[in-house]
Amino acid sequence: MKTTHTSKQVYNQYATEYDEWFDKHFNLYQSELLALKKAIPENKTGIEIGVGTGRFAQPLNIKFGVEPSESMAILAEQRGVKVYKAFAENLPIEKETFDFALMVTTVCFLSDIPKAFQEAHRILKTDGEIIIAIIDKNSELGKKYEKEKENNKFYKDAHFHSAEELTTLLEQSGFHSFSYWQTLTKTSETEIEQPTRGFGKGSFVVIRASKKNSIT
Repeated sequence: MKTTHTSKQVYNQYATEYDEWFDKHFNLYQSELLALKKAIPENKTGIEIGVGTGRFAQPLNIKFGVEPSESMAILAEQRGVKVYKAFAENLPIEKETFDFALMVTTVCFLSDIPKAFQEAHRILKTDGEIIIAIIDKNSELGKKYEKEKENNKFYKDAHFHSAEELTTLLEQSGFHSFSYWQTLTKTSETEIEQPTRGFGKGSFVVIRASKKNSIT
């Protein structure tokens, strides 16, 4: 899930603790999954870049992943994911291989976002789709994570972004036709939240865009 060299060491050491977060925060996890399911195309072959322990790939029926952390990759493989042990900026994958590429809270750890987006563009088939899920830096949760990240081993090296910022970067990398979904509009974890269209209210935002055949 995390693609900088520094964070790779952290996730290697604490992979099990990271994985247990999804059980401890079940309603948040399920709310995020519901938003992602709105964006994932049916009956298509996809790959999750920054697959982590496979907590999203498995329920979304994504059989391929990219993950630099060996400890995380082992857990993902136990969940049935074929993992390429690599960084998002340099994918060992042939061009035009997949119908869609997913990144879930991975962008905030990338060392070179434009390079990673260009790599995703390269491995997508004609009219393929990229799906990016983020904790929006302008949201309540985004501001909380930013304020507390110095004391959080998982997010200490994170650089949070807004939906607007990533839309611009995706456009520059050759993507168009954007769609957005959002969830986690409340701070309470007492219920599973249904996603809504757009962004600006939810802390967890899903962005979907299509590949242009050529970058101009």
